[in-house]
Amino acid sequence: MRLDLWLDVACLFKTRSDAQRACRGGKVDVNGQAARPNRVVRPGDEIVIRRAARRRQTVVVRAMAERHVPKAEARRLYEDRTPPPSPEEIEARQFERALRAAAPASVPHRRDRRLLRRLKGRDD
Repeated sequence: MRLDLWLDVACLFKTRSDAQRACRGGKVDVNGQAARPNRVVRPGDEIVIRRAARRRQTVVVRAMAERHVPKAEARRLYEDRTPPPSPEEIEARQFERALRAAAPASVPHRRDRRLLRRLKGRDD
């Protein structure tokens, strides 16, 4: 079975094109070697996926599925050998989430800029 298709069926990526993009970008290794999307995977292969924030997910292929299956069943297709995050990693993730939540989503619109000027006492 193709690697990109297996990654999609196993619910490790949201879509097959996301899996292909990750493979082409060098984010997926199979048995220690960089893998292209068309690589054939077999039970017993070890797959390492590099995720955001330098996290690595390690899975071992256990089974194949021809079609999409429910997520609970998809978890049976692989054995997750990813080590649990350290306390420092958990704290760093929480800090990043807090920063994203506190940051403004976008540039203020005209009405918001006028309100900010009035609040600052620079009403022109």
